[in-house]
Parts: sequence; C-alpha cells; structure tokens
Amino acid sequence: MESLRKNEDFRRCYRTGRSGANQYLVVYICKNNLDYNRIGISVSKKIGNSVVRHRICRLVRESYRLHEGNCEPLPRSHNGCDIAVVGRRSANGASYHEIETALLSLLKTGKIYRES
Repeated sequence: MESLRKNEDFRRCYRTGRSGANQYLVVYICKNNLDYNRIGISVSKKIGNSVVRHRICRLVRESYRLHEGNCEPLPRSHNGCDIAVVGRRSANGASYHEIETALLSLLKTGKIYRES
C-alpha cells in the first residue's frame, strides 16, 4: 500500500479529483499516472486530540488495506489513482464497521472498488 505524502499531491486531488461524501468521510479520487493506487488520509485538529485523529486514520487505513485487492485503477485507463480521504467530525467515536462501510461505499461510487 502506497501513501500520499506531499501537500502538492493532496492539493491536486482536492482541485482536480472527483469527490464524494457521506456522514463520516469525504473522498477525492484523481489519476496519478502511476501503475498503482495511493491513499492519503487527512483528519483536522477540529475533530479531536491526537488520539482521536490517529484512531480515525488507523481505521481508514486498515479498511483500505483489507480491501485493496478489490480496488482497481479508473475505468478505461491503465493508470492508478490518488485517493485522498478526509475525516469528518462525526467519525469521532464511530466503530470500525461504520468507517469501513462508509469508505467502501464512497470507493464504489468513485468506480474504483468492485466486489468479488
């Protein structure tokens, strides 16, 4: 699993990517011209202290890791995707199952997740 690390990569995703949102997460998806997908997770200090923010990051990262094999590049393209995930305030206190369901539904609407 590769990660988005640079601010410019996140900004490009926010500016040019397709977005989707639900109660817990906001997801931006854009092409990255690589052969693999990259994921970046951002949780604001407004959400809570570092323990809360890192818990949300861990839940999102683990959800993606377990379902990474079902995530494929954008349709009709051989390029991978950059996926920027932003945690919302309501994600504070959400269970793993709720975060996983929220992430997978957003990836399905972004057309990069397929159920096997």
